[in-house]
Amino acid sequence: MKKKVVILGSTGSIGENALKVAAALPDRLQVIGLASRTSYPRLLEQAAQFKVKRLAVADPAAAEACRAAAPRSVSVSGGDDGVEALAALEEADIVLCALVGMAGLRSVIAALRQGTDVALATKEVLVAAGGLVMDTAAKHGARLLPVDSEHSAIFQCLEGRDPASVRRLVLTASGGPFAGRHDVDFDKVTAAEALKHPRWNMGRKVSVDSATLMNKGLEVIEAHWLFGVPFDRIDVVIHPESIVHSLVEFNDGSLLAQLSQPDMRFAIQYALTGPARLDTGLPALDLARLGALHFRAPDPIRFPGLGLARRAALTGGTAPAVMNAANEVAVARFLTGGLSFAGIWHTVEAVLSAHTPHPRPTLDQLMAADLWSRAEAERSITAAQPAVPGAPLC
Repeated sequence: MKKKVVILGSTGSIGENALKVAAALPDRLQVIGLASRTSYPRLLEQAAQFKVKRLAVADPAAAEACRAAAPRSVSVSGGDDGVEALAALEEADIVLCALVGMAGLRSVIAALRQGTDVALATKEVLVAAGGLVMDTAAKHGARLLPVDSEHSAIFQCLEGRDPASVRRLVLTASGGPFAGRHDVDFDKVTAAEALKHPRWNMGRKVSVDSATLMNKGLEVIEAHWLFGVPFDRIDVVIHPESIVHSLVEFNDGSLLAQLSQPDMRFAIQYALTGPARLDTGLPALDLARLGALHFRAPDPIRFPGLGLARRAALTGGTAPAVMNAANEVAVARFLTGGLSFAGIWHTVEAVLSAHTPHPRPTLDQLMAADLWSRAEAERSITAAQPAVPGAPLC
């Protein structure tokens, strides 16, 4: 029987790769719903290719344009409520969430409340609301399946093993474009330079997070919630080849790792079809040709984002949501020329320091903390720094 799949964020990098996986497995996967924030022309192309009849567009104006252009047989829901309704479709077997940032939180909750499994690519959902999300999944008997390559690797290494046998988790990081360069002046880094990821083809926000190493901080928090491992037993190593996607160390000192080419389709396919191992023509590894793999510790002085994320994680409550929102605002301002690269982590630190965390927040309190953080980040940026010279990347 085919697994019925809803893809939220289908026009982004993860969504496009998920559709490639679905196209390679037509006897296993049936796409029944697609959602995007604004990119409705591409959404309509995807719907035509996969014969999808239910669409959602979060931006109201784009949703109206999509309705006007869609065939009569295709229904189009608009706004965040429309995306949530699509996520909660009763007939869906799994919802893949690849929406950027906090936009996916309510939709993930809606799917889990329906008892539907969620393949999660939006790390901010667990960063901001990990306790709430995991409690909702447990209450309704739904599973969270990781789509990030690092968490997919750990998930695969842990399958069928006693959690008590785990000593620590080791997340690998490519290091982005700057980890191996000590000649870089972070106050002069341009958006174009930060977006030149050496290994992965990712969206703009994720690429900048990789360049600051903030993405690893977010992933440490995500791993804590997914696997129930304390923060002090989750480590990060720089691995520039991006072949070892993460490792698990067990009590006897043994390490298990998952290796593959740096291609997101591996993790997406496993989230949608695991534990089956299906041949869809993904590129194999030639270890002899690789020759060597390298690992080193991250530099906490040059890349403070990882430490800021750990600080927020240990504070708990609303602090991770505040840290995440401040980072989203700072990255957006950097990409449009309104903030230096180093200003990203300076902004996050300033907002975290100004925040009084709520220890056990509800969903509404988390969303309020998110809104407060965004406003505080904008205020901090405006007060502290003029626009950065140079052409923005809009």
